Amino acid sequence: MLNRINVLLFALAMMLAQSVWAATEEDPWEGFNRAMFSFNDAVDGAVLKPLAKGYKAVTPSPVQKGVSNFFSNLGEIGNISNNLLQGKWDQTASSTWRFIINSTAGWFGIFDVASEMGLKKYDEDFGQTLAYWGVSSGPYLVLPFFGPSTVRDGTGRVFDMTYDDGISYLSVNSDERLGLFALDVVETRARLLNAESMIFGDRYSFIRDVYLQNRTYEIYDGNIPQKPESDRFNDADDSWGDDESSWGDEDESSWGNEDSSWQEDNAGSSWSE
Repeated sequence: MLNRINVLLFALAMMLAQSVWAATEEDPWEGFNRAMFSFNDAVDGAVLKPLAKGYKAVTPSPVQKGVSNFFSNLGEIGNISNNLLQGKWDQTASSTWRFIINSTAGWFGIFDVASEMGLKKYDEDFGQTLAYWGVSSGPYLVLPFFGPSTVRDGTGRVFDMTYDDGISYLSVNSDERLGLFALDVVETRARLLNAESMIFGDRYSFIRDVYLQNRTYEIYDGNIPQKPESDRFNDADDSWGDDESSWGDEDESSWGNEDSSWQEDNAGSSWSE
């Protein structure tokens, strides 16, 4: 039932977004996105944030860590399949062993034994897999309830929640599954509480730009390709700042970190879900 709701919400977002006036190259549906951002902010302020604060206040830190580890271990199922689809054999092996070790010696993932053994975690999702195979990100898109995304990554999110959702592999009934899903959401929101202090200026623009930058970093595994110097200075538009100081520039927008671009060069605009 939840999977059907997710698909319907995504389809609704896509239909509404088609009618919105284009604002910027990477965010042509900014009017719709800002409205959806405000809606999500209202839901967060009324429901999620109070729950997250309450959860953090009454739950001992070791228990919070165990819950986080548990859901992280379930996420290894998606990491295995997406690393495999991208032909990342070492990462696939690491994700597989992490899941096996933490599911057994780590008491169903409550303890991260695999990390103690030196097995690195490689987070991958279907949106990253689509990018790996050359699918363009499409415009930036704020999804209802789920927040920042792009057309490609929103599609990937629906796939992940339908086929790579670790909770669906547990022997639980629908009510228990819904409870686990709610706990996952609240635990994730609780981990983000401290990050809010880092936001400055226009909240919408800040979150969008950080998302796009982080999504690019994830897609390229931190090895973001740089445009050759000769190409930078021979662009048709030769005005100062277009290559390195513009927030929405197609190739080189950054905060000054040469390894972090706000947008992808080859896989299309994206974040880093």
